Order: sequence, then structure tokens, then C-alpha cells
Amino acid sequence: MAKVFEVGLISDTHGKMRPEALLALEGCAVIFHAGDVCGEAVLEDLATVAPCHAVAGNCDADPELPLTIQQEVGGVRLLIHHGHMPVDIARFRPDVVVTGHTHVPKIEQVGSVLYVNPGSAGPRRFNLPVTVARLTICDGRPTARIIELAVA
Repeated sequence: MAKVFEVGLISDTHGKMRPEALLALEGCAVIFHAGDVCGEAVLEDLATVAPCHAVAGNCDADPELPLTIQQEVGGVRLLIHHGHMPVDIARFRPDVVVTGHTHVPKIEQVGSVLYVNPGSAGPRRFNLPVTVARLTICDGRPTARIIELAVA
């Protein structure tokens, strides 16, 4: 039987936790916030859905947030960073790299590495959609999808 892990990916909330984002991340085993959290309440809300880990973005003032997180989930090596500072990705040898910062949702396979930017789940900016992402890991193989949130 296949082992399946659902991983929630969110970024750039900028202090705004949308109920639609929480609903979209329900059922995840873990959630990673790729920076610009801008408020402890955001992480507290996410923790009601699943264990949540966050990195610092360029708008975060919380000294407790690390610049990078390396985590293995279901045999897949994840590297999470905001994307506003250079990171030697090759040093970490990840299978999946999660960033935020641009507010542009994107999924791209480059060689053996899957790059995911969940976009922005906070205040709408630049006429971009409000989004989160989910990473599904099945038998050690990651696939990602962007979820556009129906918000005003």
C-alpha cells in the first residue's frame, strides 16, 4: 500500500490569515510557511490545522524564525526559504525547494528538483491571485498543485 503525505505550503500572509487558506490546508500532515508571516497569530491559526514551521521573510521582525528549514517528509528532502536572499541550494541537496517573496504562484521541475512558490495567501497585491499550495508525497515522489482561494 502506498504511503501518502499531504504537505501544506503557504507564504506571504503579511499578518492576514484567511479562513479560505485554512480550509484549503485541512488534512495536511504538516504546513510550511515560506516567509513574510508578519504576526504570531498567523502561525497559531495554521497550527490548529497541522504542525506548522515557518522561515523569516524580508518583512518579518521575529528573531525566532530561521532563514531556512530543511526537513524530510515521506523520504523527500525539503528546503524552505523565503527567496529574498541567496541560498546555496546545491549544498542542501533537496528534492523540493519552497520559496515565497514574489507573490507569484509557480511550480517548476528543474532537473531532479521540484521548485514550488505557493504565491501569496495574504492581502491581494499586484492583481495576482490569492493562493496556497499542497505537496503530495506518494511513495517518496513529490507532486505539487496550486490552489486559488475564492476571496473578494
